[in-house]
Amino acid sequence: MKKIKQFALITMGDLIVASAIKFFWEPNKIASGGTSGISIIIHSFFNFIPVGLLMIIMDSILFTIAVIVIGGKFGVKTLYASFCLSGSLLIMDKFVHVGAVTNNLLLAAIFGTLLSGVGMGIIFNQNASTGGTDIIAKILNKFFHIDIGKSLLLVDFLVTLLAGATLGADIGMYSLLSVIINGFMIDAVIDGFNMCKQIMIVSHKNDEISKFIMNKLERGCTIFTGKGGYTWNDTYILYTVLSRKEFIKVKEFIKEVDPTAFITVSDAREVLGHGFKDIIADD
Repeated sequence: MKKIKQFALITMGDLIVASAIKFFWEPNKIASGGTSGISIIIHSFFNFIPVGLLMIIMDSILFTIAVIVIGGKFGVKTLYASFCLSGSLLIMDKFVHVGAVTNNLLLAAIFGTLLSGVGMGIIFNQNASTGGTDIIAKILNKFFHIDIGKSLLLVDFLVTLLAGATLGADIGMYSLLSVIINGFMIDAVIDGFNMCKQIMIVSHKNDEISKFIMNKLERGCTIFTGKGGYTWNDTYILYTVLSRKEFIKVKEFIKEVDPTAFITVSDAREVLGHGFKDIIADD
C-alpha cells in the first residue's frame, strides 16, 4: 500500500510538472534548466519533434551513459519519475490541444515555475528525482570533483545560457529566473510536507499528558529531569514531536488538565525515525 501511494504521488507530481512545461514554458520557449529546458530549445528549431519525445531520447542516452561511466545505481522511483514525466508530455501533446495560458514571459516564468516547484517538491519528497541533469551532475562530480549541488546549478545555468544565445537574451534571463525560483519553491514544498512541531512541556501533570500522547495519539515522548530556576524544586520536562493536527489536540488536552503548564513550540523542518520518515530511504 505504501509503494502504491508513493508511485501515485510521483505520478501526480509528474503531471503537475508536465502541465507547467506544456502550458507555460514550452509555448513561451522558457528553458528552465534540465532535459526539459534542452528539449524546449531544440523544439524551438525543430517544432515537429515533441518535447516529450526529445526528453525520452535524452533521458535514455543519459541513463545509458551513467550505467557505463558511473555504474548507474538508480532507484526504481527515479526511473519511473523520469519516464513518466516525458510520457505525460507526449500524452498531453496528443490529446490536450490547448495553447499557452499566457504569452507574457514574466507571468509564464513565475507561474510555470511555481507549478513546477510544487510538482518537483512532491516527487523529491518521495525520495525520487526526474533524472536528466542529475546524471550530468553526478558525472561532473566523479571526474571533476564538483559538489552535486554546484554541478546541478552549473548545468542548469549552462542550459539558460544556451537559451539566451539561441533564443534571445530576454528568454535566457527569464529562464534563469525560473531556475532560481524553482530551487526556492521545491525547498518550500518539501518543508511544508515534512514540517512538524517540536514541543517541550513543563507541567505537574506530565504523567497524564505523556499517557495522552502515547495512548491517544500513538506518539512517543521523552521526559527530562530539571530544576525550577525560581523555586529550585525538582521538575520534569516532556519533549515530543507531533504533526500540526496532533499538537492542536495536545494543546486542548493540556488546557483541560493543567492550564498553568508552560509550553514551548518550534518548527522541526524534517523528522526521521519511527512514526515519521524512514532514516534509510527505500527505492
